Amino acid sequence: MTSLTTARPAPRPSPDRPPRSRLRFWRSPVGQPRWARPALLGIAGLAALLYTWNITSSGFAPYYSVAARSMSVSWKAFLFTGLDPSGALTLDKIGGFLWPQALSARIFGFHDWALALPQCVMGVISVLVMYRLVRRWQGPAAGLLAAGLLTVTPVAASMFGHAMLDGSVTMCLVLAADQYQKAVATARLRSLLLSGLWIGLGFQAKMMEAWIVVPALCTGYLVAAPVRLRRRIGQLALAGVVMLSVSLSWVALMTFTPERDRPYVDGSTDNSAAAMVFGYNGFNRLHAGLVDGAAPVGSNGLWGNGGATRPPSDHTLPTRTPPPTGNRTGPGPGPGQGPDGAARDKRGAARAPASTAAPAPAPRPSGGPAQGPSADAATAGSRIGPKSPSRTDLWLKLLRSPRLTPQIAWLYPLALISLVMGLVRHRKASRTHPGRAGHLMWGTWLVTAAAVLSALGNLPHTAYVAVLAPPLVALSAAGTVTLWRSHRAAAPGTARAWVLPAVVVVETAWTVHLAARHADFAPWLVPLLVAAALVAVIALVRFPWTAGRTTTETSGRTTGRTTAETTGGTRSKAARRVALGGLLAGCVAMFAAPTTWSLSVLNERYGGSAVDAYAGPGNDTRISTGTRTVRAADVSVRTTPTKDQSRLLGYVEKRDGAAKYTLSTETWEASAPYIYAAGTPVLPLGGLHAEPVTLAEYRHLVATGDLRFALVTGEGTKTSKISAWVASACAEVDPRSYGATGGGNAKAPAQTLYRCEPSDATSR
Repeated sequence: MTSLTTARPAPRPSPDRPPRSRLRFWRSPVGQPRWARPALLGIAGLAALLYTWNITSSGFAPYYSVAARSMSVSWKAFLFTGLDPSGALTLDKIGGFLWPQALSARIFGFHDWALALPQCVMGVISVLVMYRLVRRWQGPAAGLLAAGLLTVTPVAASMFGHAMLDGSVTMCLVLAADQYQKAVATARLRSLLLSGLWIGLGFQAKMMEAWIVVPALCTGYLVAAPVRLRRRIGQLALAGVVMLSVSLSWVALMTFTPERDRPYVDGSTDNSAAAMVFGYNGFNRLHAGLVDGAAPVGSNGLWGNGGATRPPSDHTLPTRTPPPTGNRTGPGPGPGQGPDGAARDKRGAARAPASTAAPAPAPRPSGGPAQGPSADAATAGSRIGPKSPSRTDLWLKLLRSPRLTPQIAWLYPLALISLVMGLVRHRKASRTHPGRAGHLMWGTWLVTAAAVLSALGNLPHTAYVAVLAPPLVALSAAGTVTLWRSHRAAAPGTARAWVLPAVVVVETAWTVHLAARHADFAPWLVPLLVAAALVAVIALVRFPWTAGRTTTETSGRTTGRTTAETTGGTRSKAARRVALGGLLAGCVAMFAAPTTWSLSVLNERYGGSAVDAYAGPGNDTRISTGTRTVRAADVSVRTTPTKDQSRLLGYVEKRDGAAKYTLSTETWEASAPYIYAAGTPVLPLGGLHAEPVTLAEYRHLVATGDLRFALVTGEGTKTSKISAWVASACAEVDPRSYGATGGGNAKAPAQTLYRCEPSDATSR
């Protein structure tokens, strides 16, 4: 009888089976069933179809796509995660997730599909590796089911089809778990070091989120690796060194590179990469002020009300020669400025650095697209419901949020039941038992990720929950296969024979609860789930796998079958077919809803966007634009300049001489059209959170001829010292000289082009 505590042994290869040719990739390797590889290729094909279906209309994410364009034309921007090609300002994140996108854009040209293509490949790789992970643990059937469930996880179906950072970190964590699994089975240090390497690369993609798996992998290896405790600790220490070295490599690069030779770090108030990574994008999301020097965070963390706001400290912009010392002041305070020239509100309080920029010309997610919770309370409330969420709602958002639960929550009961049953079943197993180690690792991953996501307060983007997908599908697949094996071995009428039907009922009830919230989306879905569950319960209870078996005693050396044997064999085959049909009906009841949501991405209306990953209905995520909120799906990015912008750019490029910067703009949004157009080295004077250049440094750039032109708005002259100086010292360029019509609108205020001569910077 097959053991119920371990995976079914792999079938032995047939002696007359010819060796598999490398060219015949559709044939299963020796030791795996013949149907395993063809089924896996079919699942991978479905994943590729879902992820690439909308690739030509996947769209661009504001802010990140500007950096991707810059990194595709400038190796300096590529290395330092520069927002602009000239490398004056970084993103407010490490840009490792943009490296594949920038390389793809460099090869294929700057298109939305070129940015999304690496994510599609990462998604298929994740599906294939998930099969290998679970196959080693629970056999090929469970591996195929896990790969299939990951494919039809709604958030994954949308996320891997768009250019966003969560797809990269998900693939890295799955690959890290794959190498960990090799290490925990054999105690090979090389595999453990590779696991640390993949976690470090995941850190480059989404920083501290990649460390969510560290407790799970450390606990699993410390408990189950087949070597002595001292060696286990030593190997984990070495793997930790590799992980930290790779994780902190970009922070070290920014820290030890002289400030004049690298961009200013956005997301910080003191030009500190560590403050940006571990403060703004890390601990300050849990409690304000834990890390000094980080840009302020919004009020939707559970234990804080936002970080402290500081004015930007002095720093050195990359220039050909050192900036002049002494005079770092410009003209007297302008309207709305304090004695120190900093922007002030009516109460005299210093405004955040980013507030000196002109209004955004394009919808901008509060805090930037796909970044952490940095919106104000009102905006945060609109992301979960019409009212600001309570603390209880924030803690329980993974269970209650109508925006998050349809993307990830379908398998909660099945995964938790499988986890508990697995731990109970293996409670007396040996320390190194693979079944016990697997449940311990996946369970720790699931609990840790859920706890961190709950503690973060509001989640501005659904793709955050993708980190839950690997443990959910692994546990669900393992539990389904184990329950089926247990049901097959159970005697009719015993409590053991009722376990699988009971689990089907519980999982289906939860699925119906979630699907009923969106009954208009697929009105046939809930009746299908209920009918499939009823069929499954009746078939599994009334026709157990062992039904119809008879034992007939015969004397002598009778070689023929008796009538009872023949009848019993016929009943047994019929009962098994009905029971197998019950299993299939149970799978329909449990998995049809997430499959329906995922397949809906084939309709572009339900495919999500480059700003927010979601499949199916009910995901009207609101993104703040400063004065209003818009649906995430309605956020559009214009990557081709207008006629006026093209004419202006042509005019400036013919007259900027050998200037390092073609022109300056007040905000990164204003610089975007020129960067998109041809990777123009524009100097943005404002990022999301920081101003990369002071007035004294700006005047030095003008004095040395590194900057000759500036775009300034009327509002900017009232709130920015640099804009006020440009308007007072430089010559305004008549729009008719380059054929522009001029004017502006509410989204893009009118901008005036000024020409600055070196003498303007030295004159009073």
